[in-house]
Amino acid sequence: MIDHDRLFKELISTFFIEFLELFFPQVLAYTDTSSIEFLDKEIFTDVTEGEEYETIPLA
Repeated sequence: MIDHDRLFKELISTFFIEFLELFFPQVLAYTDTSSIEFLDKEIFTDVTEGEEYETIPLA
């Protein structure tokens, strides 16, 4: 079975600057591309309670 989530994350992290350059050049002008860091976890916030939940990747 294909791990679509992993492939999508790899695609985004590989071509993120090019994506901004093509679709959001105004945003890229204000972005310090050397400080972009991709995290290996996702954070979900419960808006009503204000609590944060983290997911960690499975190896």
